[in-house]
Amino acid sequence: MNTTTVAVDLAKHVIQLAVANSHLQITDTQRLTRSQFEHWFANRQVDLVVMEACGSAHFWARWLNGLGIEVRLLPAQYVRA
Repeated sequence: MNTTTVAVDLAKHVIQLAVANSHLQITDTQRLTRSQFEHWFANRQVDLVVMEACGSAHFWARWLNGLGIEVRLLPAQYVRA
């Protein structure tokens, strides 16, 4: 089973991704703009997305749920810098 988990760090202009395999080892990192972010998820099989809960995270969570991807929003105190 080859599951893919993506951790997302949202910012104003650049979005940072960390892609992990089923053993939670980071296999790839990406710096994307908002339009690249949309295309990146539209072209890949992703099982789970994890991101810090903020105003824009709720928008992206609804958008990713529309693609059939499970999203978990974490409270800020559980996210480390």
